[in-house]
Amino acid sequence: MKPLVWLLLCALCLPSPPALAQAPQRVNRCTNAHGETVFTDRRCEALGATYRVPPRTASVGNTGIYRAGCARRLSELTGQIRDAVSAQDVNRLSSIYLWSNVSNATANHIIGRLESVVRRPLIDIAPIYPESAPAPLDPALAAGDAPQTSARPRPVGLRIEQTLGSTATPARTVFGLRRQYGCFWITL
Repeated sequence: MKPLVWLLLCALCLPSPPALAQAPQRVNRCTNAHGETVFTDRRCEALGATYRVPPRTASVGNTGIYRAGCARRLSELTGQIRDAVSAQDVNRLSSIYLWSNVSNATANHIIGRLESVVRRPLIDIAPIYPESAPAPLDPALAAGDAPQTSARPRPVGLRIEQTLGSTATPARTVFGLRRQYGCFWITL
């Protein structure tokens, strides 16, 4: 019995294999008190900052397998993307994809791309706006005779910022946005 105890104690003193000692690092995107973005492998709270993409809280009627409805606001759509990536669930992500007029071969290619998105850690989801706003049609508006309204353009896509596996190598996916049936959908 004593040799077995000594053997176990000696095994505990041995260094751990390198593969087990190096756990994959998670990169967090934080915003500090000055509004600056900070990338770190530590928790944001340890730096006195907040998460850029805060963890989503579950809402009544939109938890679990059942979805209470489609994303009628952009914030709901980004929350559904965040949930799908957090759960590494390609089915959840594909449920918000607009599959209209997609052939079987194209669908298989799209599912493969969506699978690669859910496998990578999420850093940020940012809207993409059109490069230039349309010029006013009324010449009086162009001359500055009428009050200017600063209407913010609607986003045309979403940029998903991630990292590749256990490295801090950045990866980016751009989804197009479509509004159909009163809901927001993503496209590739």
